Amino acid sequence: MNENFREFLERLRQERELTDIKQAVDIRHIATLVDQSEQALYFHNVIGYKMPVVSGLFRTQRRATLSMGCGKFSEIEARLRHALDHPVSPRYVETAAHKEVIKVGDDVDLFQLPIPMSSIYDGGPMITAGVVMARDPEYGINSGVYRFLVKEKNLTGIDIVTPNNLRLFAQRALEAGRSLPISISIGTHPFEIMGAGFRAPLGVDEMGVAGGIRGAPVEFASCETIELPCVAGAEIVLEAEILPTGWTWPEGRFGEFTRLMGGLHWNPLVKVKAITHRRDAIYYSLHMPWENTWLGAPTRYTALRAALKNAGVQVRDINVTIGGCAMWHAVISVKKQAGEGKNALLAALSAMDMKHVVVVDDDIDVFNATDVEWAIATRVQGDRDVFVIPGTRAKPLDPSLPIVPYGTVPTGAKVGIDATIGEGIPRERYERISYAYADQVKIQDYVAGKADERPATLGASEDQISKLAQKIHALIENTPRYYSDIAEHFSDYDFQSITRALGQLHAQEKLWQDPRGRMCIRGSAFAARPPEKS
Repeated sequence: MNENFREFLERLRQERELTDIKQAVDIRHIATLVDQSEQALYFHNVIGYKMPVVSGLFRTQRRATLSMGCGKFSEIEARLRHALDHPVSPRYVETAAHKEVIKVGDDVDLFQLPIPMSSIYDGGPMITAGVVMARDPEYGINSGVYRFLVKEKNLTGIDIVTPNNLRLFAQRALEAGRSLPISISIGTHPFEIMGAGFRAPLGVDEMGVAGGIRGAPVEFASCETIELPCVAGAEIVLEAEILPTGWTWPEGRFGEFTRLMGGLHWNPLVKVKAITHRRDAIYYSLHMPWENTWLGAPTRYTALRAALKNAGVQVRDINVTIGGCAMWHAVISVKKQAGEGKNALLAALSAMDMKHVVVVDDDIDVFNATDVEWAIATRVQGDRDVFVIPGTRAKPLDPSLPIVPYGTVPTGAKVGIDATIGEGIPRERYERISYAYADQVKIQDYVAGKADERPATLGASEDQISKLAQKIHALIENTPRYYSDIAEHFSDYDFQSITRALGQLHAQEKLWQDPRGRMCIRGSAFAARPPEKS
């Protein structure tokens, strides 16, 4: 199925899974509207920006199924398995539509991109759906999907707290005292996102997996300012480098796949050297948590079935539960022989990041109890609540893990069920995602034709932005504020003007964050301090 991003959008539209919002919409309302919508949303007229925004593309099981060109969700597993067994290597092309507009150096301006905020406590607008490519001298090219917190017109952070291949590349570059070039392709087909999101071993070409899913090579284009490829079919490409700052700058907070607000992270900085895009580019914002959930689930089914097959277990059914965030929980029914329940359990727990696995007889329906599963996923540590297999590799975003020293890879336990919040775990880890303006903004009003009012200071001048920066400085000098609080406080300004003013404060090294992720003044009593290395 050799389909591009725009053809996929049109297919969703034909399937009545994409709604066009053509009236003016404030970018601050986008995440809430997507959260309320049963369809993906295409915002054609985003106030203060020239590009449209599309979001919610994989937010349901049906749209995730459509994205892979399948008739049933269960067919995605077979398609991914075939791609892993029969990868198709990428091929380079000489021209790419995303090079219709090329901006380098001082012309780079991330604030011109319509990058929405998501939840109330976000640390700022974040790029969420870029296919990131990097090259290591020893291990070759790696692809993945990471998020980037916009700080200045050409500066972001990158969230690579979790041990993974890109973090390894960045660590090796840091130790060598050099930057790590990366390309960030935004607005690619789901095939590329699925391939990049697969947790492949070092040396495995994730874009080869994407080609296997597609059934044709992923087309690469060469970047303008760095020696790396990017996805030729992308709407927008950022050419950047991870600076050798180490994990020393505050970043976050952000709504996670756990359906909870993540904490403040310490991450490297990323300098954007070039932006290339189509003249009529469409910006894609991946909406957390459900788009991440439905994209990630098929990779777990594939890994589980392979592990169980190798163990000689006869599997009737598998449910990688949504309550377990499609990451940590599986309920597996088997045609049982003596001892095979435990064999299946051991095999399944070896797959990816499986944390709690239940093996049942084949007369049990494995598809239920989502909320119970979610409680187990987010509030249990096996070595604390039930001692089963302690000391195994854990995922840092698991909020039930104890706090570990800076630079330490966390370990946890597999299996165990006391689904209560454990003593000593900060309550703010369980602060659920909520969306700004949810009490004011309703999708049905926009579908019926409502349009947001344009702020009085739309397109503020540089002088106005400097004055706004001074006002923001005064606002947060004595009381830290979340980014969304600042945006609401100065709602007479358009969002781009606010981000530019905050970017100006950041460039002047006046802006910082407190331990809860709220904006404050650098060096103040509220400012978070980087943890000392142990």
